[in-house]
Amino acid sequence: MARPTLRARILTCAAAAALLAAPAEAQQPGMADPQAWPVARSVGLVDARTEAFVTELMGRMTVEEKVGQLIQADLSTVRPADLRDYPLGSILAGGDSPPLGAPDRSGPQPWLATARAFREAAAARPGAKVPLIFGVDAVHGNNNVIGAVVFPHNIGLGAARNPDLIRRIGEVTARESAAVGIDWAFGPTVATVRDDRWGRTYEGYSEDPEIVAGYAGELVRGLQGRPADWPALKAGGVAGSAKHFIGDGGTENGKDQGDNKDSNAELARIHAPGYVSAINAGVMTVMASFSSWQGVKNHGNRSLLTDVLKGRMGFDGFVVSDWNAHGQVTGCSNESCPQAINAGIDMLMAPDSWKGLYRNTLAQVRSGEIPMARLDDAVRRILRVKVKTGVFGERPLEGRLELIGATEHRALARQAVRESLVLLKNNGGVLPVRANARVLVAGDGADNIGKQSGGWTLSWQGTGNKPSDFPNAQSIWGGIREAVEAGGGRAELSSDGSFTTKPDVAIVVFGEDPYAEFLGDRPTLEYQPGAKADLALLRKLKGQGVPVVAVFLSGRPLWVNPEINAADAFVAAWLPGTEGGGVADVLIGDARGRPRQDFRGKLSYSWPKLANQYRLNRGDRGYDPLFAYGYGLTYRDRRPLAALPEVSGVASVAPNPDRYLVAGKVVEPWRLLLRDAGGEIQAGAGDARSPAGAVSLALVDAAGVQGAGRALTWTGPAQAAIAGPAADLTRQANGDMALSITYRVDQRPAGAVRLGLGKTSVALTETLNAAPVGEWRTLKVKLSCFRRDGEDLAAVAAPVTLDSAGRLGLSVAELRLAPNQNDAVCP
Repeated sequence: MARPTLRARILTCAAAAALLAAPAEAQQPGMADPQAWPVARSVGLVDARTEAFVTELMGRMTVEEKVGQLIQADLSTVRPADLRDYPLGSILAGGDSPPLGAPDRSGPQPWLATARAFREAAAARPGAKVPLIFGVDAVHGNNNVIGAVVFPHNIGLGAARNPDLIRRIGEVTARESAAVGIDWAFGPTVATVRDDRWGRTYEGYSEDPEIVAGYAGELVRGLQGRPADWPALKAGGVAGSAKHFIGDGGTENGKDQGDNKDSNAELARIHAPGYVSAINAGVMTVMASFSSWQGVKNHGNRSLLTDVLKGRMGFDGFVVSDWNAHGQVTGCSNESCPQAINAGIDMLMAPDSWKGLYRNTLAQVRSGEIPMARLDDAVRRILRVKVKTGVFGERPLEGRLELIGATEHRALARQAVRESLVLLKNNGGVLPVRANARVLVAGDGADNIGKQSGGWTLSWQGTGNKPSDFPNAQSIWGGIREAVEAGGGRAELSSDGSFTTKPDVAIVVFGEDPYAEFLGDRPTLEYQPGAKADLALLRKLKGQGVPVVAVFLSGRPLWVNPEINAADAFVAAWLPGTEGGGVADVLIGDARGRPRQDFRGKLSYSWPKLANQYRLNRGDRGYDPLFAYGYGLTYRDRRPLAALPEVSGVASVAPNPDRYLVAGKVVEPWRLLLRDAGGEIQAGAGDARSPAGAVSLALVDAAGVQGAGRALTWTGPAQAAIAGPAADLTRQANGDMALSITYRVDQRPAGAVRLGLGKTSVALTETLNAAPVGEWRTLKVKLSCFRRDGEDLAAVAAPVTLDSAGRLGLSVAELRLAPNQNDAVCP
């Protein structure tokens, strides 16, 4: 046999080396190589005294009590009496879950009473008497409680570049949470956001791990206090939770709950630094992400949860799942998922599925499908965190309701607003505005605290809020008026920009309406595609010779070149929260026009030059932003900004996954169809009749607005349907969304009536017969009702159908998907 040549031997060795060096995911997608990940180490969680206490306690616990520790139920479905039969480890209040016996939006006292009621019920159980741990999404302050301070969202804090400020925000959030009996805040969010179409972009501090890592540990220290001072509650803190592990900010196309396709090395380099920082600061819990990595759901990925997080990164706390996210793991349902527990999830967030999940998990432990060693490891981690949080001991801040919205807390929030503002343009030195000037304040965001605060504010989506819901707050208009009047000037509020006396300057406040999670996903980065009402307002004022200052409220950088061109000055204000006066502190100078406060904010996200620059991150190949990462003018900068191109680079497509009929008008791309035995027609803007005449349509007034409703009249079997391109409503169903219909019964049904989604439907006859004739009402039907009946929500081409077997008069003003704020049903 001939010996191989030297060249052949070199090639053979090179091939072997290439195989050995090939990343693990090239052979098995979604399999992490821990050695490529950074090393971290939990601080303060493990010590001999705590471990001895936990060991002794576990020795007294039954298997039923141990399994109960793994289950977390939501306030919308659990009551204190349930704890007699279900030894739960935790409860949470989701974004739309009110305290016991209270309205959707409540002040401090009902929250405190709720926490105490559950705690007393847990203490009254026979057996080991392990206290609950009560968690909430306190993501920009204790944003669930009326009167609490709401800080700027993280995107604004990233622009502030002030780690000490972040720590102090954590301290205030902890105090205002502990005061009402809450033990655990689901923060910090340490996502590194790589695609700004993502609906959670504003929850991330930056596109770059540098800022994320610099902030994560500081917020943990603020929330939890120093490990040397634990238990946290005794020292005025609460438990924190770094989230969402891992890569949720880098999913393909910016899709919430989507798939991150990064290599093992890139996932570790870009998305791990925030977790290293949080773990090294002693974070007690980590929340897993809904998203997938290379096609494998994170909640079922043992290589990430156990090998990387608990192994390589040395995390000694517990891992909690996200809202029913375990149900998305292959082979799982919301009520059964041994795969997630075996992968490394320690506590399952099962808002409405907790009873079935408890029973099934108990059976799986008894059968050995979940090993006893895995159960004991999860329970030990949970009890360890409960000890360090302090749920077994005293709570000196609980009941001190004067801490909610305290003056010093509001002052810190106002500072955070000032430091978060980024000045993008200031042509002609129009800013700062002289305090003795005549100032017109316009735009729908000017006197709208809900809009300036964004999602996760008193409700999941941040919608439906009223001025009375913010007793300890100030709108941007309120802050400007106060500053101008104090300086001898005159301020006038006019949302549409109309005036009788020409102002010296107009400040126009506008931007994105509140949203959260997947409902904020966008197809492009073009602001207000189609009808550009805000642009028209800016141009109108500019055309009248009024200098214009634009204050842009947004949860991400957006393509706003036309709006920037139409303004003399342009300020990125992000989502500043409840202290609108912080905006005025910087925009309004003294009577001579000298700054009272200068701009300090620098972009922590790159600003797009085109609306299709979805992934635009510092260090990317071909990086070409309009305003680069780190950009931000001050009053010392005098260089003007030239006119910008106004070609977006995308087709103007308005995102619309959830609105079908608004104010009586069908919203694109949806169509309204009338069907009967004679066939089908598409209804236009006016009156219409089905081919055989069994159902007809006419315009009708609604809510005092002419033509804002559609009157449907059935004379026989027929259907009215909203139809269009197939839509994936899976995430909406997982998020407990509902199909909302605003209707009025004009003639009671003479036969069966059904409300449908896709190919399934629910009975509506009883509901319509019970409704008063002539009265507008709203009905919400849970999307899960339709999934329960077998509908494939991944491809819904007809999101609404109305079928009547006989005579019926029914007017409809609105058809849309809406959050279930504990007001949705399954008829």
